[in-house]
Amino acid sequence: MSAVLSRKTFRPRLATLMTMLVVVFLLLPTIIVIPVSFGSEKYLQFPPKDWSLVWYRAFFADREWMEATRLSVIVAGLATLLATLLALPLTLVFARGKLPASGAIKALVLAPMILPHIVTAVGLYITFARWGLTGTVFGFVVAMAVLALPFLFLTLSAAVSKLDPALDMAAASLGASRFATFRLVTFPLLLPAILAGMAFAFITALDEAVVSNFLSSSISKTLMKKMFEDIDFDVSPIIAAVSTLIILATFVLVGVAQLVRTIQTRRMGKV
Repeated sequence: MSAVLSRKTFRPRLATLMTMLVVVFLLLPTIIVIPVSFGSEKYLQFPPKDWSLVWYRAFFADREWMEATRLSVIVAGLATLLATLLALPLTLVFARGKLPASGAIKALVLAPMILPHIVTAVGLYITFARWGLTGTVFGFVVAMAVLALPFLFLTLSAAVSKLDPALDMAAASLGASRFATFRLVTFPLLLPAILAGMAFAFITALDEAVVSNFLSSSISKTLMKKMFEDIDFDVSPIIAAVSTLIILATFVLVGVAQLVRTIQTRRMGKV
């Protein structure tokens, strides 16, 4: 009996240990970047001999780095907003209506997630070059929205599938219009999923490197394009500082989205 119990407890512990080892293996390269960014040497070194904020000061003092960061944040924000405005009605139509050729449309929406980004980048470059959109904010926004749309679509689809249709019927029976039902019932219930999807979409648009390399110009370049140029011509620890800031921004965005989801779940549980 004891042998059977020991085997039953050993297997979950072994699975937990293996999962932790895999997580550490995946996160270790990312974690190493953080202490490297606080070094004072003029080259990448781990562990750093001295601790300093010199490379963070150099990043914020460099006009070219700031311009690339500003462009990336603006593009990521606008692309996230555009992708959300497209994904929300599209998800509701898929979930609650019969859309002709729904399978083909869904495959088209999810294609940027499935196809290699180099293929998407080449297609966007050929199309945008013909229309004169390469190196423009509008071109960047459209391209990043295309890449971010699948994340929002999948997140919202999972949330919409859990909504109780009886809630909409109850609102309609009380005299609410479709817009009022959406504003007062559907949207508040979907808000945590919307924010989570927007967080993933923003991160995707912010750190997309392949498409940025194809669409950037010598004047207008994103943060990822600037980082690749710096790696090619001048491997500076500023790259580690920028990477650390991106990691911090990612954790903050995901944390805020998770916090909102937790608060919303608790509120719904009290209703």
